Amino acid sequence: MTSTPDLPPLLAMRGIVKRFPGVTALSGVSLSLRAGEVLALVGENGAGKSTLMKILGGACAPDEGQIFIDGAPASLRGVRAAKRLGVALIHQELMLAPNLDIAANVFLGNEGSNTRLLAPVRRDELNAKTTALLARVGLPLAPTTPVSALTAGQMQMVEIAKALSSSARILVMDEPTSSLTAGESRDLFAIVERLRAEGIGIIYISHRMDEVLSLADRIAVLRDGRHVGELARAEATHDRIVAMMVGRELSGRYFPERRARPPQEPVLEVRDLVVPGAPGGVSFTALRGEILGFAGLVGSGRTELMQAIFGATRALGGTMTLGGEPYQPRTTRDAIDRGVCLAPEDRKRHGLVLPMTVVENASLPGLARYARSFWLDRAAERRAARAEVDRLRIKTPTLDQPSVNLSGGNQQKVVLGKWLSMSPRVLLLDEPTRGIDVGTKAEIYRHMAALAAEGMTLLIVSSDMEEVLGMSDRVVVMHERRITGVLPREGLTQQRVAALMTGSARGVHGEVDEVTA
Repeated sequence: MTSTPDLPPLLAMRGIVKRFPGVTALSGVSLSLRAGEVLALVGENGAGKSTLMKILGGACAPDEGQIFIDGAPASLRGVRAAKRLGVALIHQELMLAPNLDIAANVFLGNEGSNTRLLAPVRRDELNAKTTALLARVGLPLAPTTPVSALTAGQMQMVEIAKALSSSARILVMDEPTSSLTAGESRDLFAIVERLRAEGIGIIYISHRMDEVLSLADRIAVLRDGRHVGELARAEATHDRIVAMMVGRELSGRYFPERRARPPQEPVLEVRDLVVPGAPGGVSFTALRGEILGFAGLVGSGRTELMQAIFGATRALGGTMTLGGEPYQPRTTRDAIDRGVCLAPEDRKRHGLVLPMTVVENASLPGLARYARSFWLDRAAERRAARAEVDRLRIKTPTLDQPSVNLSGGNQQKVVLGKWLSMSPRVLLLDEPTRGIDVGTKAEIYRHMAALAAEGMTLLIVSSDMEEVLGMSDRVVVMHERRITGVLPREGLTQQRVAALMTGSARGVHGEVDEVTA
């Protein structure tokens, strides 16, 4: 279902300007959305996408500009006002209460629309309405199912049902597949197509170009807070979109030139390491100057393995050596002191203290180095932070900017910077580019290759197959918390990795042991 072209658009944003202290986030941005249309909104981290959607959702007000819904001026002063006008946002970090069931989450804050004034909430009515909404999004679960028991894909469907419960006509989806499996992503795409057919206008924000090219009717591109152009689906290509996003061509599809094979000098040796929840031990060796990729499906045990190597969880058995010396971290501080650092999967929960400034986050793991008797050498702390900001090209107005105000890509750079300031021997990177735009990805890949060339050992967990194949010297593949094979770069293909990820093949030439070329 698409709207008649001569009717006013469902949504029109005209000349939107938003300023924050020290930065203009949006400079005269305009865009439109028609009923039954999927509009992809793309841009680098910090381009202004999130700020524009916060304005649309009523979370903040523009300094200049106008918003029209169905051709009439709309005042979106507050989230409730936006909801009343049919606007709903589904955030990248899902906003569900895990201690409540599905029905309670779907109507959380909206219970009054389903009961009489001052009367108790009728759970039977809530459950019946929730059942209908779940059927609409294709989720065959009871409304009394606890949200804590759901997968990430099921939670995403609950978020969509929640949006539909308030009669949303404009639905904003921010990086909806960032935590989903391939199967869950396909289910989500089917829901997008269904909602489009119902006449709902969808603004789809994603850094995954394949999704954008397959789903969107139009692609709008933001760069540095400005609307730099739009492409219809028929004229859009991966390279054209990326060039508009970053203002230049990206050569080589992000990845640096392939490096010569690193010297065969073991740095980290893991033998029969038993991680909590695993059926047995895992073994592998990481070499000096090597980028060792870890591939596997969600739940394959890669994150838990990294946490055990970093000392965040205690291994139940097995041994590790670091540089030929026994390595048995009991705490994360033990690991850091030995030169092993982890950039975690969830940078906002585990990688940063968001209210703290850039300089405070950057210096946090090595704070003792700046201690001078009873005070901190603030000048030395700031010099070290400035060095990492310059090296990684972190976009921040000042070192005193709270990290919560940075874009996702720049937050990830702060996480990397704080660990690089410690000069680690082994750097563990868990989903290092999740939710990051292609330009920032290319920068991070170049830094990773440069660190490996300097002799640092990098272990990379990634659900992005292109990233695993493009960056790794070897790939460790895991399935159900076991290592099913270690593949050398030569002859590395998506098919070989996928077969090991799903357990349909074991090892190379029938072996699970490491294979080197």
